Amino acid sequence: MSILSWIDSENAENAKLLEEGGLWTRCYHCGAVLYIKHLKENHHVCFACHSHLQMTSRERLQSLIDPGTWQPFDETLSAVDPLNFYDQKSYISRLKDAQHQTGLQDSVLTGTGLLEGIPIALGIMDFNFMGGSMGSVVGEKLTRLIEYATREGLLLIIVCASGGARMHEGILSLMQMAKISAALNVYQNHAHLMYIAVLTSPTTGGVTASFAMLGDLIIAEPNALIGFAGRRVIEQTLQEKLPENFQTAEYLLEHGLLDLIISREFLKPAIYEIIYFYKEAPLKTKGIIPKNFFQSLNLLTEEKIRRQFNNKIQLKTGLDSINFPELTISQNIFKKLNLNLSLLNFSEKKTDVAEPQRGDPNEKELQLKKLADFNKKIFKSFNQFYNF
Repeated sequence: MSILSWIDSENAENAKLLEEGGLWTRCYHCGAVLYIKHLKENHHVCFACHSHLQMTSRERLQSLIDPGTWQPFDETLSAVDPLNFYDQKSYISRLKDAQHQTGLQDSVLTGTGLLEGIPIALGIMDFNFMGGSMGSVVGEKLTRLIEYATREGLLLIIVCASGGARMHEGILSLMQMAKISAALNVYQNHAHLMYIAVLTSPTTGGVTASFAMLGDLIIAEPNALIGFAGRRVIEQTLQEKLPENFQTAEYLLEHGLLDLIISREFLKPAIYEIIYFYKEAPLKTKGIIPKNFFQSLNLLTEEKIRRQFNNKIQLKTGLDSINFPELTISQNIFKKLNLNLSLLNFSEKKTDVAEPQRGDPNEKELQLKKLADFNKKIFKSFNQFYNF
């Protein structure tokens, strides 16, 4: 490359950096002035004090996944506002602002890729999107990722950076803790696959209280802030002065809550060595995924079925006629439920039943008995499927 070409490329990179916010930044630990281009090349580790500064999810992705191998999941999945939450401005406005600033739909990236040629399932949280808070989209994307990794037998890595559950979604955000943990239970204890949690600064709140601390191997970056409640809250509650290094990665490692502390520039080769060792582990056993785990219906479909049975399967009675109701549930759903359609004598079309003759009480009782038997068979099949 000639000198002029090098100067042109440098000018182009500088122009891009200026568009993104400037050429220089300052370390918020030691105050050193850092050239952003060199800082990115050093994985956002300060040259002066070696502090690990914040990275975006895309930058972490580039540092972990082999080029050209990333396959993202659920890129268009975005949150809604079920509570019509409003503080200084509406939750929807905050979402749009965060999406515009980060280019993300929510605070986590999920997908698959190769790490030094080894296929993995990877989730990366981004603190720049509303503090990396965990809402319903984060829970859904991570759960789908875990279930895919379980089905395909992939090693799972989740890079955590979060302030906790997203208060704007209320209980819907808190339930994601149990949802993700339940999926991890199947992944780890039934499929016997390995989950590596990478904790970065900060990892707090509901994320710490759920999947961040469930890793088979828990790795943290140096001096990362990791905890549940804030330092001041704990001090005021206990009426005690906490150690200076409280809730740091080093403190947690000393007390047995972490397995390793690895500097960011060595994270990829370290994980590769761990995966390679795990792949050759002599005591590794193959797990068994619970039957019907992946064939189960999603919650929306289940709720539709329940409502249809509660509201639509009703006896239409009159003085002169008794008819079966119109059933609108498709046969595909019944096939998923393993219902025997021949036993139920069911079809999607409305069942034609001859109208009873006026004044024939025996015929009316017969129709009632047929309908009762029909409903019993349906609910018996549901009970067997859901193990009620």
